[in-house]
Amino acid sequence: MSMHILDRAVLKTEIRLFRREPGAVFWMLVFPTLLLVILGSIPSFREADPSFGGLRPVDAYVPVAVLLGLILGGLQGMPQTLTGYRERGVLRRMSTTPVRPSALLSAQMLVFGGASVLSALLALAVGRLAFDVTLPAQPVGYLLALLLAVVSALALGAVVSALSRTTKIAGAIGSAAMFPAMFCAGVWLPVQAMPDLLARIVGFTPFGAAAKALDAAAAGDWPGWTHLGVLVAWTVLLTAAASRWFRWE
Repeated sequence: MSMHILDRAVLKTEIRLFRREPGAVFWMLVFPTLLLVILGSIPSFREADPSFGGLRPVDAYVPVAVLLGLILGGLQGMPQTLTGYRERGVLRRMSTTPVRPSALLSAQMLVFGGASVLSALLALAVGRLAFDVTLPAQPVGYLLALLLAVVSALALGAVVSALSRTTKIAGAIGSAAMFPAMFCAGVWLPVQAMPDLLARIVGFTPFGAAAKALDAAAAGDWPGWTHLGVLVAWTVLLTAAASRWFRWE
């Protein structure tokens, strides 16, 4: 059996296992959009607000919902799954078979990356249909920023996996990193409404840069190259760290 067939078999298995985890499906695919619906149901969130640059708060929270799915998948979903495989000896046993352990890592990234994109599309669709949120006026730039944000989130998740010897440690590290990531993404206060100095500082974090890039593309502008560059730099840095520290056993 060729390596490509084996790799596809691993990917299909991981997709099937992911679909059997109702918790992961809910938190990644449903919760971000559900939060958007709850916030959008508040009347004041559907009125223009000068502190949001004239946007309605619900408009500003669509990119937040998009990024929230990435954060949950990257910091909670993938690290605990991979660490659980290592803890149970799955990776060690796999190394004795024709299946490459790297195929499992690639499959995990595709599964959680794909789920993150689906979560983003769901948030955009519900925002448009339920609250008349304008779709991104620069769709190509929006897609580029989204994909870079997905890769950056997965690279951060790989670092958490590399640093964690058990699923409990992975959950603890992921949770510790999740709240600052959510703040930078604008979950509690959208980046547009942050004070200028704080917004500039947040713009140098992966999810802060992603939020600014998505906001620019949503408004019809090409995402700032500075923000795209921040995402690329974090991805390279985090990938290098994960590669250095990750162990299959």
